[in-house]
Order: sequence, then structure tokens, then C-alpha cells
Amino acid sequence: MAETIASILKNKLLKNKSGAIWSIAPDATVYDALAMMAEREVGALLVISAGDLVGIVSERDYARKIILQGRSSRDTTVQEIMTGTMFTVTPTDTIDDCMRIMTHHRIRHLPVMDQGSLVGIISIGDLVNAIISEQARTIDQLHTYIGVRYPA
Repeated sequence: MAETIASILKNKLLKNKSGAIWSIAPDATVYDALAMMAEREVGALLVISAGDLVGIVSERDYARKIILQGRSSRDTTVQEIMTGTMFTVTPTDTIDDCMRIMTHHRIRHLPVMDQGSLVGIISIGDLVNAIISEQARTIDQLHTYIGVRYPA
């Protein structure tokens, strides 16, 4: 698909009207991160230290690195469980580019960087919604084309 990440970010902004990028500090507790994720209804938070993107923490990190290891979310910091190796995309990348990255690396969130600045985050759900919308538009166009070309 040729649709770019810029259009997905624009649609997200139009829908929730906040444009906020939810983040947490690396020295915050995992409990605080979970509380913020629940409050914001998101599955991951970007980890930012001194204005720099240093990682991402997700519900998956919590499940695998806290629950399964018998650790306490109140006594563990975000930096202890966050994913520090991140893949990022730019607003000019396409949905197909992002799907390939997510599928290959088995990740669900991609920070969006523009000339070194963080401008957003996209999830696998954002990409799936964009694909479904594009397919619906294509189907509608085909129905219109067939209806005009072949009278009943």
C-alpha cells in the first residue's frame, strides 16, 4: 500500500484531537507505567530520558519480564524491563514498509521520527485499520465502476 505514515498520524490526530505522545521516564516504576497505559488505554509507552527516546515499554514486556519472572511491578523500574533496541520509521514510510518491519521483528509499535524529532507512534492496529479502510474504498470504487459500466 502506498499510503504513508504521515496520513495515519493525521487521521489519528483528527480522531482523538490530542496528538499526545504518551511517554514515561526510565526511572519510573513498572507499576506507574501500567497505570498510565490503563488510564490512556494504550498498550505501550515510549521511554524518554532528557528529551531522548531511549526505549519502549509494553504490556508484553510486563507479562514476560515481571509476571513470568515473579518480580514486583512496584519495585522494578521501567529501564529494567524496557526494550532498548528500537526500530523507527519516518512519516514518508508506507504502510507496507511498516508491516514488513513489524512482522520481521515481531513488534507491535513503531516510533515515528522526523529529522531526529519524535512526531508520533503507530501500532499494528493503526496499520490494520488503514488497510481495512483502503480495501473498503477500493471495493466501493469497483462497485461504482461495475454499476456504471453494466446497466441492470
